Formats: sequence, structure tokens, C-alpha cells
Amino acid sequence: MKLSIFASGSSGNCLCLSSGSSHILIDAGISMRRISQALRGAGLELKGISGVLITHEHSDHISGLKMLVKHFDIPVYAPHTIANRLRGMLPDIEPCLRIISVGEPFGLGGFLVRAFHTPHDTDESVGYRVEGGGCFAIATDMGHVTDEVLEALTGADTVLIEANHDVELLSDGSYPIYLKRRILSNRGHLSNESCAKLALYLCRHGTRQIVLGHLSRENNRPELALSAVRAQLAGLPVELHCAPPAGELTLAVREAEPCFQ
Repeated sequence: MKLSIFASGSSGNCLCLSSGSSHILIDAGISMRRISQALRGAGLELKGISGVLITHEHSDHISGLKMLVKHFDIPVYAPHTIANRLRGMLPDIEPCLRIISVGEPFGLGGFLVRAFHTPHDTDESVGYRVEGGGCFAIATDMGHVTDEVLEALTGADTVLIEANHDVELLSDGSYPIYLKRRILSNRGHLSNESCAKLALYLCRHGTRQIVLGHLSRENNRPELALSAVRAQLAGLPVELHCAPPAGELTLAVREAEPCFQ
């Protein structure tokens, strides 16, 4: 399996998973033009995409979806509540919409996909675990790590998890107090320190690649996020990466190795 991250952050989120002739997108929070250009750089085209998995309806995850469904007959997968939100925001999406059940695996191309809930400030938000020639899981936009999230991520070879903010930068920054409280709440976003604790647990249970994603432009810096997580993972056999807000990061995703303590 190959993971290609096209964007990860408050300005947009989109990635592609490929295995053999199967290719899927997770989120479409950048323009259709940027998605198309990124896919062409990977030797792919939008017409070859089997489907788009949506994590939630915030604009940085769906801003390119309107044009995608207008110009391409690509199925869009989302749980019931997210799907209803999408219907209200994008009336033309109905023919492409496919409702999925959280926690129930389903086939998509050559992949087996399972959605799981993430605690965020919307009626429903999910992450995804995807298997097929490797095992990848993604969980961003969450204020804390629930048992459901932990179970879904554990054992995946490659995991993209949120390192949204440095608490000190956020506290001292220019955001209004209500927004700071929202970000710091248990339905907001993960800090670097919380991300580091999650990364440590996952690496002790089989994960060999950690990608830090959804970094805030205002309240974080890649070197701060990487430093916080590296401090927890010292001595562990893990590759650590930081997803770019724009520009591609490509990684090979393998079958997870047996876990160890």
C-alpha cells in the first residue's frame, strides 16, 4: 500500500491510498484542481479513484467536494449524520453519496475500510482504518483519545494522528479566549503532548510509521511537534514524519509487525 498526503492542516486536508489498481481519497479539503495535479504527479487520474471517504463536514475537509461530484462520478462515503450535513451543504451530492455504518467494515476497491468515531465539535466526526496490502489508520480533529479511537488505531503499521497545537503558543497567541477554549476542550484538537502519548502507546503495539498531521499554522510549528513526539519515542524502532500543509509526502505502508511491550 502507498500513502500520498496532499495536504494536512487547517487550510485543507486530502490524502490518497493506493494498492495495486485500487485508489481512494480520504477527505477533499483542497480544490479539485490541486487534487488532480497531485494525482497526476503520482501517475493517477481522478477517474481512477474508487471513492472518497469523508471524516466530517468542516470546510477544510470538503472544500473540493462540490466540484468533484459535479465533474466526476466518484462515490462519496460517510456515516449517516455526516451524510445529512453534506446533503444540506451540497445538494448535488445525493447521486454520489454512500451511507456507511460506523464500526462495520466494508469493501471499497481492493480495500477493507472501517470508520470509527472521533470526539470533535460537530454532530459526527470519524477516522478510518484501511487494510489492503498494508494497514493504515487516520485520526485527526479530536479533543481527546477515546477507547474507540485507541482500539481502531492499535496495530496499524502507519498512522496519521493529530498534533494540532503547542499549548504555550496557543495560550500566548492572538486567538480569542472562546476559540482557545474550544481548541483545548475534549471536543477540540490534540496538543503535541497528547499526540506524543498516543504515539508512544501505538509504537509499543506494532506501529512503525507515525505521521503528525493537522498542525495549526498559528499555534504550532513542525519542529515543536516533532520534538515533543521524539522525546517520547526515543529508542523505539519507528519512522516519524510531519505531514506538509501543502506539497506531497509519500510513504509505503506495510503489514504491521507483531506488537511488543
